[in-house]
Amino acid sequence: MNRLVEARIWQVAREWSIDGLELAQRPVPEPGAGEVAVRIRAASLNYRDLLTVQGKGGVTRLPLIPFSDGAGEVIAVGDGVTRVAVGDRVCPMFFQSWFDGGPSAANRRLALGGTRPGVLQEVMVLNAEGVTRIPSHLNFVEAAALPCAGLTAWRALFEEAQLRPGETVLVQGTGGVSIFALQFAKLAGATVIVTSSSDQKLERAKALGADHTINYRAVPEWGKAAADWAGGGVDHVVEVGGKDTFRQSIEAARVGGTILVIGVLSGFAQEITIPMLFSKNLHVIGLSVGSRRMFEGMAAAIERSGLRPVIDRTFDFGEVPEALRLMERGGHFGKIAIEFPSP
Repeated sequence: MNRLVEARIWQVAREWSIDGLELAQRPVPEPGAGEVAVRIRAASLNYRDLLTVQGKGGVTRLPLIPFSDGAGEVIAVGDGVTRVAVGDRVCPMFFQSWFDGGPSAANRRLALGGTRPGVLQEVMVLNAEGVTRIPSHLNFVEAAALPCAGLTAWRALFEEAQLRPGETVLVQGTGGVSIFALQFAKLAGATVIVTSSSDQKLERAKALGADHTINYRAVPEWGKAAADWAGGGVDHVVEVGGKDTFRQSIEAARVGGTILVIGVLSGFAQEITIPMLFSKNLHVIGLSVGSRRMFEGMAAAIERSGLRPVIDRTFDFGEVPEALRLMERGGHFGKIAIEFPSP
């Protein structure tokens, strides 16, 4: 393997915008005790990354290396490291402080691409506790889709909703979290409804196992349509839309159902008809990503099943701004990825 002396990074440097991104170089960092150096081979985009680059992610300091999700190869380890070894293929964990247990302010404080530098760097040094091996059948681009979108969908369905075979899941749209939720729900033997404004994307969702699809432009009251199709309401709604979709999610859910609130694609604020919540006895759960233990459970299931993440398009390392503009347009199905140069 070629030994890098300097590594390239992308950083938001001048201003909070896509145009504020710039390429820079810096000396390759060396791992200290308890740390590992990972040569990042691929990254993937989340809507959160776009918001962060635009200055809407709660981060105020510049410069910032963005993006939370990546995969790569351990190229050096510091003293005392036993969890991984040189040559291991790993993903950095989204939360570098959440290894097990439930969410807390303390264990969610260290987030890549936010409170900590992100993965848009050719070599990054991390705490050895903050990386985990990836499923052996996945390439780096596929594995880079797992830390945020994959883990969020996994936690929503299995840690929070306690999904069981035969239950019904509604997923909104065909972005990263939604497509992972479709794939995971089908692995669990659930029935899945998918909504989208694109008939072409709905056909692709059917090819992945969707049992029923609804074009929400053609059927504005899609919540009621989903509830009727499910015979009185769906068991679980994966809510990624936010302002423009939440009311319909309430309509779709059965009495005693669960709404898993994950995203804000259409906006942050919505007026909620509170009587609908208590009259239906709904469980509304907000969640973001998950712990290392959850990731390891997800990775094991992916390995056993042979599941492969859906990658819509892969950009070269030098095309990060173009990848973000595709995310901004919302024209993707599954994940948008960045491939780094090979060693």
